[in-house]
Amino acid sequence: MDRTEGFKNRILQEDLERIVKSGIPIDEMRNSTVFITGATGLIGSLLVRTFAYYNRVADAGIRIIALARDPGKAEAVYGQLLQEPWLDLLTGDVTEKVDVKQKIDYIFHCAAITASKEMADRPVEVLMTSVLGTRNILDLAVRKTVKSFLYLSSMEMYGVFEGGISPVTETDLGYIDLLKVRSNYPESKRLCENLCVAYRNEYNVPVKIARLAQTFGAGVLPGDNRVFAQFAGSVIRGEDIVLHTLGNSEGNYCYTSDSIKGLLLILLKGNNGEAYNVSNEETHTTIIDMAHMVSERIAGGKIKVRFELSQEKARIYAADTKMKLSSGKLRRLGWEPEIGLEEAYRRFIESMKDGSL
Repeated sequence: MDRTEGFKNRILQEDLERIVKSGIPIDEMRNSTVFITGATGLIGSLLVRTFAYYNRVADAGIRIIALARDPGKAEAVYGQLLQEPWLDLLTGDVTEKVDVKQKIDYIFHCAAITASKEMADRPVEVLMTSVLGTRNILDLAVRKTVKSFLYLSSMEMYGVFEGGISPVTETDLGYIDLLKVRSNYPESKRLCENLCVAYRNEYNVPVKIARLAQTFGAGVLPGDNRVFAQFAGSVIRGEDIVLHTLGNSEGNYCYTSDSIKGLLLILLKGNNGEAYNVSNEETHTTIIDMAHMVSERIAGGKIKVRFELSQEKARIYAADTKMKLSSGKLRRLGWEPEIGLEEAYRRFIESMKDGSL
């Protein structure tokens, strides 16, 4: 039997192999139990697949408890992996008390509402999912006396820096306009980071924080409508890239397998109570420049970039940012990203064409 059976997407399988052979001390997690929230989201599902792959190729004996709200979506995401004895699917909402009978050694708290449209249309739910959800998972960490807890934050927590700033380190902080409804997401990330620190100080939870750049690549789920998925979809369909803003915002990006390596390293080697940027500085660019790169170099000039601007569309997007995240702190733990922006798009598009995960 092929021990990688069940990992049908060639690009994704290559990425999983790259992760487990990267030198990150994942072997320390043998025979442990890992609890992952947001298991049907991009990062959560990739973490589940990483541990599943490691179990297959190294007989690691890692038990995975994956928390998801929608069992139907979990079935669609994981398919036959749900039949594995070391994968437990737990159905529930992080805004309610999470009850787990098994021991838990490690927690990745990935659950969040990340769709910009939801931030505009359902701001209360975005806030409550972040704040109540994080409190409930931190309470679980206290009850289980976990070895390490990783909270997934976002580069959006930095806000806007007047005039721009580069590089942005973990000690910098910009401005967030609290009277704009779209601020619910970045402000909730700030509050949850402080909540993690509070639990570290009051209950000794060994919490670390990862501030993620835009992450994309093999493993992005069908239906993702973020800008990178829109651009890649345009290439596949042979359609022009349509921008609903002027594209002046500066983006910080990281390929999926590089991000997962960073998260594992922070969990295992990061300092408790501290935050780490997960971003590949070499991929830094503006939205408009990235759109032209995709149309010209990925699509070979067969599609163009055009604008359809409207106030209705603009309200769902974050304010333009001009910052370049520094990953120096994470690099000092031994992290090195491997995939640049152009290669990230090529691998992403190939994995999308394959379809099966």
